[in-house]
Amino acid sequence: MEAYLLEFANLLLRWLHVIAAIAWIGESVYFVMLDRSLRAPTSEESKKRGVFGEMWAVHGGGFYHNQKYLTNPAELPDDLHWSFWKSYTTWLSGFALFALLYMTKPTFYLANPNSPWEWAASMSGTEANIAAILFLIAGWVVYNELCKRISPNMDRDGILSVAVAIMMVLVAYLSVHIFSGRAAFLITGAVMATSMSANVFFWIIPGQRRMVADLKAGRTPNPLDGKRGTQRSVHNTYFTLPVVLLMLSNHYSFTYNSPYAWIIMTLFIFAGALIRQYFVLLHTGQNKLGYPVAGVLLILVIGWLAAPAQKTAGSDVSAEAAVTLQQVQGIMDARCIQCHAVSPEGYGFTTAPVGMLLDSEDQTLLHAAEVKKVVQNHYMPLGNITQMTEEERELIEAWSGTAD
Repeated sequence: MEAYLLEFANLLLRWLHVIAAIAWIGESVYFVMLDRSLRAPTSEESKKRGVFGEMWAVHGGGFYHNQKYLTNPAELPDDLHWSFWKSYTTWLSGFALFALLYMTKPTFYLANPNSPWEWAASMSGTEANIAAILFLIAGWVVYNELCKRISPNMDRDGILSVAVAIMMVLVAYLSVHIFSGRAAFLITGAVMATSMSANVFFWIIPGQRRMVADLKAGRTPNPLDGKRGTQRSVHNTYFTLPVVLLMLSNHYSFTYNSPYAWIIMTLFIFAGALIRQYFVLLHTGQNKLGYPVAGVLLILVIGWLAAPAQKTAGSDVSAEAAVTLQQVQGIMDARCIQCHAVSPEGYGFTTAPVGMLLDSEDQTLLHAAEVKKVVQNHYMPLGNITQMTEEERELIEAWSGTAD
């Protein structure tokens, strides 16, 4: 029952997280499109009212006329729309999901026993949990300090963009060396997502509240609040595509199990930002195809780096002798039944993950296709926590998947 309740909670949290993320990203993309598509007002009446820019659109059988004011609207309605709960809900549900799936089994999902750094390889589950939380906090603190110190008045945003890009390269490198591969990709995405939501919470919404309060009090708002909100919103829009990719990456082990994992992660981040830049510019009427072309080229490089190495004829186990079910079951007994058994022996499981039992030849035969797939692509054992050897993987790969 406990396993079922956890799985049901997983379903509900994931559903909430995806819905909130779609709503937040959709609204963010819409406002970026709107902001970039504005044109100077043509009517004298709009100019007199202080309209900064406007856009006409047709959608859903109707026509829309959007107008933007900077800090001088003639009046503010009582039902002013605010955009923040989608952001907060996305982050809170995402962190809850991370805690439920990863932090409840940190030794299994977070720790990296294969880290080249001794202190990281020897981390306990509790230490891995603390390291993950500190990693998220440190990511936000460093990013925020870069923004405050390099471009406090939004006059050196180009230099700031380079600094943030370098920061993300370092985040990718550190996460892969501290945490297990799948967790590293997720945590790097979470660093970006945390910065996005923190931008809303600490800068964008407070600045907007000050502007509204000033207008209602008859004071002139500080223009830096508007500029700073725009700066952080722009950063959020370039983080969006990389974050979505990194959050989906745990389904594709060829990315995080590659020896070039941190480079692959970095290239995905840059490719997503380049592709997003194309659409941002497209809204202003600039069709800069060089950006998506460069993004696609980076993705092709990723495909080349992540491709599995070709085995030589001498390493082909099947060429020497047929692999028996008994040999495969021996590997299951040594490397897999610690978790995939009726009564798991370790790593905090009370029932086998995803209900897959591998503690008998009949059960192994039943799951033969899944076993071969996850072992071949190095998805299992997670983080290779049970130290499965390459020779054992080759034996399973050469197995026919049937009884002798």
